[in-house]
Amino acid sequence: MMFVTKRILLLLTVLALVGCDAFSSEPTYSGISVEGMNYTPFNLTRFVIHDKYGNTASGGGDLMPGAGEGRLSCCYKLKGTDFTVDWEIYDADEAVKNIYAPIKKIRKTTQVHFPKTKVSGGAGDVVLAVHFYPDYHIEFEFRNDLSGSRIDYSAVDYWFQTKYGKVANPDVSEEFAAFRRTARVAAQGWLKYRLTDSADLEQYVYYTLLINPEFDEHAAVQRILQETKGTPGAFGAAMRKLPDTVVQEIKSNRFDHQRIGAEHG
Repeated sequence: MMFVTKRILLLLTVLALVGCDAFSSEPTYSGISVEGMNYTPFNLTRFVIHDKYGNTASGGGDLMPGAGEGRLSCCYKLKGTDFTVDWEIYDADEAVKNIYAPIKKIRKTTQVHFPKTKVSGGAGDVVLAVHFYPDYHIEFEFRNDLSGSRIDYSAVDYWFQTKYGKVANPDVSEEFAAFRRTARVAAQGWLKYRLTDSADLEQYVYYTLLINPEFDEHAAVQRILQETKGTPGAFGAAMRKLPDTVVQEIKSNRFDHQRIGAEHG
């Protein structure tokens, strides 16, 4: 009888140490760091992740479009496969118009389903990357490093500004304002055609800002969009090979405007 009692006491001790998580079918992630990746054309101020068990994890910090890589907050515990993310963004272009006025923040709440995922590494080694997309949906991803931005607006803007100089933004005097305009156009490239590759977005930004904002309604461009869909870098390569006669036709707006079903809702 005493032996049975000792076994019960031992079981109770184990339960007290590990908690109910040991007997739950829901995945539990402990000691994780959080990294927000902002692909929206707005500044991301803060986000908070909630699970169904009262645990939270947070991040942010006025992340510009395309920013977030390398900024971590630690260390958190999250449990389950369904989460709620409360987050805030604001339009920096509107904010700089009157620096003394309160910033008008846009508050959003997004549901995220994240299937059970195997992780490796000790406390602080596992990074939960939280990807915020231009259509305002959010994706989670576990990783063990600080890299991995899926849309690099800064690389696109650097190429655009370096290659075309003042022609790139003749009416924008402030560097960050020029960058934000590039980011807004690149975000549209993702929204319409899911372009993420920097070479693809470079051509999308170039044609939108310097050739014709409706360039993608030209039959030749529509054909390229269809043929290169799902192949990163192929759209950019094909657009660089467009004959000059076609480019001039697009620039002068002398073509029949047509729309294709490549756009995403």
